[in-house]
Amino acid sequence: MSRKVPEERYRKTFSYKFRCWLEGTKDPFLGQVEMEPREPFVESEEARERREQDSKALEAKVYDLEHNFEMRIFNRIYRVFCILFCIFLVVMLLAAVSDLPPFGHAENPANNEVAQRYIEKGLEETGAVNIVTGMILDYRAFDTLGESHVLFIATCTVLILLRRDGKKEQEEGQDNDRLYEPKNDVILQTVARVLVPPILLFGIYIILAGHLGPGGGFSGGAVIGAGLILYLNAFGFAKTERFFTAKTYRRMSFCALACYSIAKSYSFYTGANHIESVVPLGTPGAILSGGLILVLNICVGVVVAGTMYTFYVMFRKGGY
Repeated sequence: MSRKVPEERYRKTFSYKFRCWLEGTKDPFLGQVEMEPREPFVESEEARERREQDSKALEAKVYDLEHNFEMRIFNRIYRVFCILFCIFLVVMLLAAVSDLPPFGHAENPANNEVAQRYIEKGLEETGAVNIVTGMILDYRAFDTLGESHVLFIATCTVLILLRRDGKKEQEEGQDNDRLYEPKNDVILQTVARVLVPPILLFGIYIILAGHLGPGGGFSGGAVIGAGLILYLNAFGFAKTERFFTAKTYRRMSFCALACYSIAKSYSFYTGANHIESVVPLGTPGAILSGGLILVLNICVGVVVAGTMYTFYVMFRKGGY
């Protein structure tokens, strides 16, 4: 049967000291290291003057370009090489341009079978009167999908870099851009009330009629984004965030990109396997024509409009 060790004796054992060291309850160097208070450093007047003289001499040696022989030689060589590089670059560009075929020549790289196919078969194969829209959202739809994802990823990056914690900053008393909103600017608000609805309607028209004439998702989304920015500047964040918040943007962008991906995945699958699509091309010139181009235009417009507005908000006040 073990015997209980007195506490004073136990405190002198290695196991007790080791446990205190593990738990951090006792500093092992406390009372074991000799420490002497140091006197505050006082620089003498002679040492200060010597230090200032050395600093001035160093600055004169390094930054005095007029009397620095090495820097003068370096600047001359640098200028000579800059001139030679510019001359070489101009000569190379002129040589490359001189070898290009004349504009409109049959051997021009732009006049190939791809462009000819777009022009001759574009309306028949895509159903879009606007050849450019048919090319972007049908022949090159995979590339457009990548561009839309680039916009979304760029917005996410800006959110990560510029986002500010609004609740934490309000507790800490930091400045908030909401305090400086134009809440009583009668002229700006009156102009916004008149212009914002036509701007949004015009942007929607550009998106919906992008396969019939000039326009499309990118240009229409830019117009809608400009309308949202004007409304924000006139009425402030409090009123704008009643219908458009960061959560709204995330949901709209996710749904638009998912719809775009699903629609074009179907087109890629049917086209690669020579399967006739069940989506009709419609009558060229009608609003419901062009197959999936109208849907894709709407998806691209949603992503572009939300990205423009989000970029503006993030660079203006950070919190969103």
